[in-house]
Amino acid sequence: MDKATGRLAGKVALVTGAGSVGPGWGNGRAIAVRFAQEGARVFAVDRDAGSMNETLALVREVGGDAMPYTCDVTDSAAIAALVAACIARYGRIDILVNNVGGPLPGGPVNLSEEDWGRQLDINLTSVFLMCKHVMPVMEQQGTGAIVNIASTSGIRWTGAAAVGYAAAKAGVIQFGRVVAVEYAAKGIRMNSVVPGQLHTPLVDAVLARNQSGGDIEALLKRRQARIPLPFMGDGRDTANAALFLASDEARFVTGTEIIVDGGMSARCD
Repeated sequence: MDKATGRLAGKVALVTGAGSVGPGWGNGRAIAVRFAQEGARVFAVDRDAGSMNETLALVREVGGDAMPYTCDVTDSAAIAALVAACIARYGRIDILVNNVGGPLPGGPVNLSEEDWGRQLDINLTSVFLMCKHVMPVMEQQGTGAIVNIASTSGIRWTGAAAVGYAAAKAGVIQFGRVVAVEYAAKGIRMNSVVPGQLHTPLVDAVLARNQSGGDIEALLKRRQARIPLPFMGDGRDTANAALFLASDEARFVTGTEIIVDGGMSARCD
């Protein structure tokens, strides 16, 4: 982790998907820890309470404050309770990071209708529902910063057919642009981070099984070959981009995206 400078001191950050499917720096874990390191009080949310244990331990290591909360962020009633719990604990919500998501393989023929619906729910509807319940709090405060975690799959082909995921992440990006314009006059900023082919625990636990028969090294080699920079980033790179967008340094930044992919999406081959 980078050196702390207090960039989020005094702020309350609600981070969804703050756990991880395995050890290492997933996006949500890295965001929760980095924000806590920078002084935010973090309301850390995941549907799997156990997946947040390492996140909470890392927050303690950096001297941060985090409260875990278990919730399915595709459930509107559960989100309403989540927001109430955050307000009861911290009194406000300055930052919302919508980080929940994950891909399933398949194009329109071999992806089932049920899986298509689930991909939209987890990757896109979760963002809509979190904003529906959190934005009235921010509007009452007169200020707020929302960071949505999208994917380069939402802007280009990234090596494997995952049409539900790609469509949903493209939706996240456009959702952010439209809502940012609508709510700008109310003091609420909304932006997206667009991570590329990072090496996160999801790669080892899920993508290797779906894309390379469980051969993690073969998948990592294919992914690295698409990246102009000579190394593969991880969740800490996503976290640093999210930190900028959530901080007051980005006070004049809204309705846009930061692509974090080592130059992959800039290539034309």
